[in-house]
Amino acid sequence: MCRLAAYLGEPLFLEELIAKPRHSLMRQSLHADQAKMQTHGDGFGIGWYGERPEPGLVREATPAWGDDNLLALAQTLRSRLFFAHVRAATFGASSRANCHPFRHGRHLFMHNGQIGGYAQLRRTLESMLADDLYTARRGATDSELLFLLTMARVRDGSAPDAAMLAVLAETAALMRDRGISEPLRFAAALTDGERLYAFRIASDGKPPSLYLRRCGGGVIVASEPLCDDSAGWQALPVGAVLSADPQGCTVATVGLPAATEVALTC
Repeated sequence: MCRLAAYLGEPLFLEELIAKPRHSLMRQSLHADQAKMQTHGDGFGIGWYGERPEPGLVREATPAWGDDNLLALAQTLRSRLFFAHVRAATFGASSRANCHPFRHGRHLFMHNGQIGGYAQLRRTLESMLADDLYTARRGATDSELLFLLTMARVRDGSAPDAAMLAVLAETAALMRDRGISEPLRFAAALTDGERLYAFRIASDGKPPSLYLRRCGGGVIVASEPLCDDSAGWQALPVGAVLSADPQGCTVATVGLPAATEVALTC
């Protein structure tokens, strides 16, 4: 399992997200409160947007808590849109290529969860990728594969959130066809550099934790609250799909297969 945090809003320094808070992402990498594994030392990554449409990206296969370069970067890097992730590997070796976030063009994606029975599905899912997207794949995780399948649908004209939901529904259907009883669990964030999308979905109704907080100049999505001010953090409901921009956000709840049931304003 993994821990993640994303921010969209008025520009701030990365340290405000991953280092300064009492329960920052760097702290969670050593001692998470709401994960099956307390330590998440199989790598980390950060993605951010600057003056170009394509995001910057730094990933390492070392633990976040012991990386002085990460802390130094966090103190000087300022952006309106950040993704940050610490990894506890469930599938795929501990390597830089398997660390999140993943980048394709102007999009970033990061994930906490797993596809049940992935080894039985991997070849079929990979065969759905166009040659150029298959070649773009650098690691071996189910997360990166889901992301590239989503990028194929975005390229064909789908909105990012609709594309992601379609891929999840297709994957869940394939799992049922193969008689796989293990669940698909999915807490993730996706962005095109303008909007932030977040998902908390599971085929068994037990997705990983994911929280939302509106702060003065923006919105934060995180696996766990980053500080002790619990009143400011809202647990996203099971089936949540969040869509946010600097003006505000909405949350819809869906199931697998994806069918919208209710929409909320946040």
